[in-house]
Amino acid sequence: MQVHVARIGKPHGIRGAVTVEVLTDNPEERFVPGAVFATDPASHGTLTVASARWNKAILLLEFEEIVDRSAAEALRGARLLLETADEEGDDEEGWYERELQGLSVRVGDRVVGTVAALQTMPAQDLLVVKTTSGAEVLVPFVEEIVPEVSVTGGYIVLNPPGGLFDLNSDDEQPDDEQGSDSPASQAPDGDEG
Repeated sequence: MQVHVARIGKPHGIRGAVTVEVLTDNPEERFVPGAVFATDPASHGTLTVASARWNKAILLLEFEEIVDRSAAEALRGARLLLETADEEGDDEEGWYERELQGLSVRVGDRVVGTVAALQTMPAQDLLVVKTTSGAEVLVPFVEEIVPEVSVTGGYIVLNPPGGLFDLNSDDEQPDDEQGSDSPASQAPDGDEG
């Protein structure tokens, strides 16, 4: 099974190094010289880590296949994928981004959008919800706001605070989309492999 472990950011320097947004809890184990990653989109081929180092809180990677800044710039936005054992997907305390993407987002009985992405942040993870009007809303991925996640059912239930969808959108949502009486169930922590 392939999991997303990083998103490539901007180039760093002239020799092909790139910044990466780390999407794994184990960067020191994953990003070591010789580690090979598939890419998304696949047109970038596989990438082999030549070196990995931290510059303050930013991970910098160099790949054997990327030798200059132009080639590094072409990678911007690509995702690094790692083949993992299936048992990693059985983590009951969190979800991988690939499991959440495309899930229907409900507030009460009303569908308000779909999960477009999961942003892992230092303090808490954020769900990127694409609303039915096409706007993107960032939703804190905490139990009080996301009381239910049903990957098998294909949906998540939100209990957003008033104004959450209004503040992030020019097209204001109706008031009935701002609250829910849905019961709490699982406690998503958003940890990603």
